[in-house]
Amino acid sequence: MRTASSTFEQFTLGIEEEFQIVDPHTRELRSHVSEILEEGRMLLGEQVKPEIIQSMIEVGTGVCADIQEARTDIIKLRGVLSTLVRKQGLMIVAAGTHPFSHWQDQKIYGNARYESIVEENQIIARSLLTFGLHVHVGIPNPERAIQIMNAIRYLLPHVLALSTSSPFWLGVHTGLKSYRSEVFARFPRTGIPDYFDSRGSFEHYVELLVNTGCIDDGKKIYWDVRPHPVFPTLEFRICDIPTRVDDTIAIAALFQAMVAKVNKLLDRNLTFRLHHKMLIEENKWRAVRYGLDGKMIDFGKGIEVPVRELIRELLEFVDDVVDDLRSRKEIRHIRTILDRGTSADEQLRVWRETEDINAVVDRLIELTMENVPREITPRALAEV
Repeated sequence: MRTASSTFEQFTLGIEEEFQIVDPHTRELRSHVSEILEEGRMLLGEQVKPEIIQSMIEVGTGVCADIQEARTDIIKLRGVLSTLVRKQGLMIVAAGTHPFSHWQDQKIYGNARYESIVEENQIIARSLLTFGLHVHVGIPNPERAIQIMNAIRYLLPHVLALSTSSPFWLGVHTGLKSYRSEVFARFPRTGIPDYFDSRGSFEHYVELLVNTGCIDDGKKIYWDVRPHPVFPTLEFRICDIPTRVDDTIAIAALFQAMVAKVNKLLDRNLTFRLHHKMLIEENKWRAVRYGLDGKMIDFGKGIEVPVRELIRELLEFVDDVVDDLRSRKEIRHIRTILDRGTSADEQLRVWRETEDINAVVDRLIELTMENVPREITPRALAEV
């Protein structure tokens, strides 16, 4: 007989963060990833990667047994990356968009995959100057992964609202809390997926796209949540990268708890009402536009409800699984985000108080390293 603890051990975690490389003097993005990658790979191996734009660098944890292991790994990665970048006279920033740098000034990283993406998508790919958070939650059973994805789509806008960090684009206050979401939506095969009857129907969809030349593999399906094409995980891709590391950890813990709770309901033959993507996209737009300060639609009741109230209901919904996941402390931090706001809220506060977009970048540099070691000694780097 499986115990509760063994049941919850399946929900492993992996976290990927995409960082900006910023000159602290000009506050502009710097296309400098090539100079960092060689030493980064010596220290971190495949945990550090380039992205399509040379002013971006991505780090990812290993497969983590629980949120405490994920916290240790992600803090280490931010610390190591910051140390490497500082050696070049630069800084890292965690935010969904840079407040003012222009995509036309950025260089594309030269490898065959990214060149293929640019050739296929043209200006859409060249202008993809956005930075996100991806969270993987382990689900070994492929059929169950589809069932969980179907149900959990409804809750994705709630978590996006917690992560918003991109209110500026090309020096303009966009009026949105997550402009990154709108930039990324220009790509094909993005947004909230519709639901699938089975794993077989999902695989048939992927095979159809491959066989008709739409994609060469499942990695070019960029939905807000997807069964990963290689790993036995659900990959959550909807979020802006949070600026504070504590926010990243809390959101990863929340995704894990959502998966565990829906899985528990399915074990009891209890299911969600499955809404079509067109309805869920209405709530996603509200998260993009207003973040935590707006309202979303409770489609069960057919009414608007303040976002903070809905997120508190979400915390109550997952409460009976967080102790088994050993993540109560991390989940509790979600209430801190509700009280003080997101990175987007902080950026807008600084901008309104100073009327200085450079001050916004300075604040992002500061908060990216909050509760992270600012420098790692050469000896500590060698031990990583």
